[in-house]
Order: sequence, then C-alpha cells, then structure tokens
Amino acid sequence: MKREKCDLVIKGAQIFNVFTGQTEEGDIAVADGKIVAIGRGYEGKRVYDAKGYTAIPGLIDAHIHVESSLLSPEEFASLACVHGTTGIVADPHEIVNVCGIEGAEYMKEAFSKLRVGKVCPLDVYLQLPSCVPATPFETSGAVIDGTETERELERDLFYGLGEMMNYPAVLAGEEDAMRKLSAAKTLGKIVDGHAPSLTGDELNAYLCAEIKTDHEPFSVEECREKVARGMYIQLRNGSSAHNIVENVKAMDEFNFRRFILCSDDKNAPDLSRNGHLDDALRKLISLGVPAKYAVVCATLNTAECYGMKGRGALAPSYCADVVLVNNLSEFRVHAVFKDGEQVAENGKVLFSHEKRYLTDAVKSTVRMKDVTPDSFKIDIPSGKALAMYVRPRVLVTEKETVSVRCEGGDVCLENTDLVKLAVIERHFASGNIGLALVRGYGLKGGAIGVSVAHDSHNLVVMGDNNADMARVARLLKEAGGGMVAVCNGKEDVFPLDIAGLMSSAPAEEVIARAAEIGETARRMGVKEDYEPFMTLVFLSLAVIPKIRLTDRGLFDVEKFAFADLEIKG
Repeated sequence: MKREKCDLVIKGAQIFNVFTGQTEEGDIAVADGKIVAIGRGYEGKRVYDAKGYTAIPGLIDAHIHVESSLLSPEEFASLACVHGTTGIVADPHEIVNVCGIEGAEYMKEAFSKLRVGKVCPLDVYLQLPSCVPATPFETSGAVIDGTETERELERDLFYGLGEMMNYPAVLAGEEDAMRKLSAAKTLGKIVDGHAPSLTGDELNAYLCAEIKTDHEPFSVEECREKVARGMYIQLRNGSSAHNIVENVKAMDEFNFRRFILCSDDKNAPDLSRNGHLDDALRKLISLGVPAKYAVVCATLNTAECYGMKGRGALAPSYCADVVLVNNLSEFRVHAVFKDGEQVAENGKVLFSHEKRYLTDAVKSTVRMKDVTPDSFKIDIPSGKALAMYVRPRVLVTEKETVSVRCEGGDVCLENTDLVKLAVIERHFASGNIGLALVRGYGLKGGAIGVSVAHDSHNLVVMGDNNADMARVARLLKEAGGGMVAVCNGKEDVFPLDIAGLMSSAPAEEVIARAAEIGETARRMGVKEDYEPFMTLVFLSLAVIPKIRLTDRGLFDVEKFAFADLEIKG
C-alpha cells in the first residue's frame, strides 16, 4: 500500500509471469523476504537497478545427487547459485550408501552453514534415500530398512522419500518396500520415482504406491504414457545422461505443466563450463521449446509438484527468489536474490565459506582387502563370454557374446576392443571382487579407477592388464578414495577425501584436477562418446538395463539375477 519503505525494490525489470506466460516492465517490491507487490512507484531501503534485464523466479532442480559434482556442499552451492539456482531437491543417496544417515546429516549441516545475512542462499529439500543398498545384490556401507525409514522420515531433516529404484520390489509388493512407501504416505511426504521402461499394468501398479516423478523414461511414447497416468516427467540434463533431448519431444501445449527439469548428476567441470539449470533452459530453447514453457518447467512446475509453498513464481506473497537474466533465450544470469537478499552477481557469489564443514563420519571411508594382479584374472575355458557394451552418451548397456582366447588361466586382451572391469568391495574389506569384460570403451595401455560407483560406491577399476589394475586399486585405498589413472609407469591420483565421493578442495582446484585426469584417460584411448570417469561410475548401477557389474558379480538387470560371465555349451 506504499505506506512505508520496502526492504528492497528491484526496479525496471522485464518481469516474466509464470501464470500468464507474458512479461511486463515494472518493479518487484520485497519486505521480510517476500514479494509484496509487482508494480511501480515503490520505495525501498535498498534499490537495485534491473533495467535491461528480465526477472524470472529462482530455478529449482527437481532431482540431483550433489555428491556427483565431486564438490563439497559449500562449493556446489557456489557454482549453482551464480547460475540462478535457488533450490534443489537433493537425494543424498551416494553418501548415505557409504556413511548411513550420518552422511545425510553432514550434507544438510554443511549447506545450512552458508549465509548471506540471515538467509541461506540455497533451499535444500533433502530426500531420504529409499534404496540403501539399491539392490540386495551388492555390498553397501549401510542398510536403511523399512523400520529405519519410518523413523527417519518423521524428522524435519527429510522432505520426502528419494527415488524408488527397486521397482521390482514395488511391483512384487515386497514387505520392506511397502513399509517405506506407507511411511511416506502416512506422513504426507512425496515419493520420487525411478522406473525405466515401465509401462502398462506394471506402471499402473507402480503408481498405486503414489510415486509422483520419473527421470528415467527412454522414449517419447513412454513419457506420454506416464504423463497420461499422472506422473511428472523430470527432463534430465546431466553430465552423462541427456534424455532431455529425446523426452522433450513428448511435451505439447497442453501437457507441458507435467514436465520439470533436473540434473540428476552434474560434475564440477560441467557446472563451471556450461552452468546448471540455465544450461537446461538453453537446451530446451535450442530444441524448439517456447521460452515461456521452459521457464515454467524450471520453476512453477517443480514447486507445485513438490508442494513448495511460496516458491516458483514472482507474485505477491511468494518468496523473493529472483533471477535477473539478459533475455529469455540465452538465460545469461546477471544477479540472483534469495529471500530478498542478493546472493550472486556477474558470476560471483556474495557469500563466503572459508572453512569446510567436515565430520569424522565422512572421512577415511575406504576399507579394502589387499589385491594382487592375480585378483583380476578371468578364465574362460569355453572361449565364449558375456560382455558389456556401453551405449554412447546414455546409461544403458547391452549384452553381447564375444569370442575370447585364454592363456595361463586368464583372458588375452591383445588385438581386441575388450577391457576388464572390476568392482571391488571397499566398506568392510570383505575381499569381494566382481569381474567382467567391456567392449568399445577404447581404453588401452593401462588402467583407470574411481571410488564413486553407483549406487553402493565400491571401487570401479577398468584396464587392459592386471598389474596396472592392481596398482590403481592400491592407490585408491591409499588416497582414501578418488580418481586414479596408471599408464606406462606414470600415476595420476586425484583424492576425494569426503566419503570417497567428493573433494574438500576449492571448486577451481577440483575442476582443474578432474580435467587433467580426464585428459589422461583420453590419452589412453577412451572414446569421445564416453565421459571417462562419469560413465565408468554407472557401470555398477544394477537398476538400469541391461547388464551391470557389482562386487558380487555380473548382473542381468532385465532378469534381476546374476549372470555367468562364461557362456558354456
């Protein structure tokens, strides 16, 4: 009513309205962290000149595993905020699989310590991981069963239940899975989905569990069926998986309100080079999506899907989460406001975090039994083996039958496009090692390895000789986790000291080291179609078709059972 000065007035912006799809020039008046008016003539204790910029609501990532950025929570926030992100639905699935609930507590506390005045620059809606471990066919560092899920969901720590990847357990009505889903329903907390290729009767059954979202559809037809059955489709624009390109084809002028944007997994170099959700917005525009649809998908749709009261729009009573961009096609972020406080401008954050928050629970988490070159021998007397082919630029793998030659009880890889893959248990030093053959990756002359391995995060090592594979494993243990490359006697080690998943180093250092070791892998022949380490970490994910490797052996996802590496008869 203009009876007194507002705390802040953002003046002269072109304000995008997510309710009408139109823009209007005017002022955004803010008091007590809320938008109190859109109009003209407001006075403020602080005034920000936004002339020449377009104001959109703060961007909200509908599903992300922060750990996959390789950054500490503080450093992730620094990169995300400058790109207009004001909220994330974070599933700490990775760190909880290593450290249990203490891992989630660490993540929440680290984020909460960031401050601009009294404001945290990033809303973090933490989901309780639903699948720890993701399947019963691997060894994780923790187990979160139905009883613990019931107890933990009652805490304010968790906003909802994370992606229900074990869809076969849901379809079978298994007691523990039902207990988790019932706990979320009783408490009125949202459940995220993960159901690749699920259609028809199985989709109906899955949705009867009141699962609301999915980021794993493989086709336009699958997306349309899931939208028709009431789901929200999370269009994924990550570092390894970009199904946004195919799945956005299912969007039209009527159903666009059922599409939301997510990253799932976004690494530090990608965040720094290409951005976060602003990158996804640019991708949508390049794919022919109208700008008004794209912005709504990144803001209002997500807020409504997750019941985020007061988020996702620029309107009276809504939280003053405002992003100023150059226009609605390039989405170059100029300034970011969170709850009325400016948190970033011109690519720089306005908050500091000089001291990283760490707890003992996330330190020294690699406990591995010693390995030798003989640990990696693969004997195939029949001469025929089941190999894994990694499809370029997607997470899906294929099963292939290959002919192999063995000498001295071990497969010969010379003059083939095969390499060995090993998954080594690292939580309890059990000595478990799963072995497989991979075709087409391109790696030659050494070995690479990483302590990030979805979803139980054992060690993943790939190589074309046993000695280098053993050396990579030992270096990972000595470093407490990380990324390692060994080639022609040269060793490159990039430690990930937070649970073997993230680095406590500054973002610039993480980006530089990740790029350096990635280039080392490229020089070893890894093809351009594969992100050397980020693709590697998904090869143990036993919930994405068609074949994976866990510490307990080769796993056929379609049959949901272990498979023999050797083909007999």
